Parts: sequence; C-alpha cells; structure tokens
Amino acid sequence: MQIAILAFDDVEALDLAGPYEVFTTAARMALRLATEAGQPLAADSPAHWQVLCVAETLRPVRARAGMTLLPSHDFSQCPRPDLLLVPGGVVDAPSRSPATLAWVQQAHEHAKLTASVCTGAFILAAAGVLHDQPVTTHWEDVADLRQQHPSLQVQEGVRWVDQGRLITSAGISAGIDMSLHLVQRLGGQALAERTARQMDYRWLKNPA
Repeated sequence: MQIAILAFDDVEALDLAGPYEVFTTAARMALRLATEAGQPLAADSPAHWQVLCVAETLRPVRARAGMTLLPSHDFSQCPRPDLLLVPGGVVDAPSRSPATLAWVQQAHEHAKLTASVCTGAFILAAAGVLHDQPVTTHWEDVADLRQQHPSLQVQEGVRWVDQGRLITSAGISAGIDMSLHLVQRLGGQALAERTARQMDYRWLKNPA
C-alpha cells in the first residue's frame, strides 16, 4: 500500500511527521509481529506499507516552525496512493495553488482513503474533495472553515470524523490518534495498539 503525505511550505511539522511516524512504525511492527508468530508475510501485509512525502517539487520544504523537510517524491513522480493524507499548517498558498489542488484531486480519485489533519481540510475542500459531509478541523479554525465552505457540516469537540472513504481530524495530536485509527481499520486492533505502544503514545481511541 502506498501512503502519500502532502508537504508544502508552512506545513505544521507534527501534522506531517506524526502520521508519518505512525504508518512507518506500523509497518515495522507488522513485520515484528509476523516474525514473533513465525508467520510468513501476506502480500497485503502492513509490513509492506510504503510512506511517501510528496511535494510539488523536490526542493526542500520549510515547515511552519522553520524545520526543513526533504520530499521523497514530487507530483510527477508519485505513484498513485492508496491512502492520501493532507496535513495542516498555513494553508493559504496550497489552497490557491492550481498544481497542488489538481494533484490532490487526482490522487483522491484513485485513493481508497483520503484523510486530513487540522487545516488540511481547507485544502481538501478547495480541491473539491470535501463537499457537504461532516468534517472537523483545529478548534481555532472551525469558524473560518464554516465561513469559507458553508456546505460542510463542521463538527466541534471531536478528535476525528470518519466518513468511510474520507476522514478528517482536529489539530496535531488528533492527527496521530486518527492515524492510529486508520492503522486499526487497515491492519487490525493488535497492530494499532502495538504501534502506539512502540511510540510510547497514549492513544485516545474515542473520536469524541
């Protein structure tokens, strides 16, 4: 499974790095669990998950707090993702970028799951991925999301909203909780719990 995480200038570092750590750790733990059980790896085992950091170009991306990130793929190189994840941060520029919105829309069309963290929901809405369904975002940005995209049913006071193929989360640590929820959906409860334990992370399993 290909998991593509969008990177852009002024991305919130942990919005990107948190899910990245969850999915890469889950792949390691899936291999460890299979080895401990003496079981061969199935072709669709989470141990085969590949996590890609994707940006418009391969130049370094400067995160909101100043950290520099190096994308592994640009839009033209990226394989079609099975899971697309759009983090938040300062999203004014990517929400107006024709290249970014076109790639997000195209990636979503082929993905089995599309998710956002924090203000990443604004990018999904601008790309036409979110229309009128229940969604959430960082508590500080709820009013702006409602104003800019009034057709959306913006939920307050929740960690994430799972609408099947589309999943949105609140800010930063909620993105980690949502990502563990996705590990549970895709790889099972045992793998999600082992991943959280490996990360020394107290997983809040309840979206409310």
